Amino acid sequence: MVTFEVEDHDGNRQPIEAPDDMGLSLMEVLKASEYPVLATCGGMALCATCHVEVLGGKDGLGEATDVELDQLEALPEMYDTSRLACQIRISDELEGAVFKLRGEDQ
Repeated sequence: MVTFEVEDHDGNRQPIEAPDDMGLSLMEVLKASEYPVLATCGGMALCATCHVEVLGGKDGLGEATDVELDQLEALPEMYDTSRLACQIRISDELEGAVFKLRGEDQ
């Protein structure tokens, strides 16, 4: 299991514990934890509605792919630490990381 924090749209932070041996994406864990993540495209990196900002633990994530960067660059707000939750795999590298929800929540 790996533990990381999620900051919601209101600025509230909660720890999340997730299995690191099932190949889940951060998007899947956020949806299962009932966070308001639209994930319209179902994790194909086509909609950017699972946009998160990495507030801590960015080094363990690896680099964003060109497809992911294309989606992020089309957003009205992109940060140096922006990522798509669907492209982040849950692994022990995420231990202690902090993610802020940025995607649409309607």
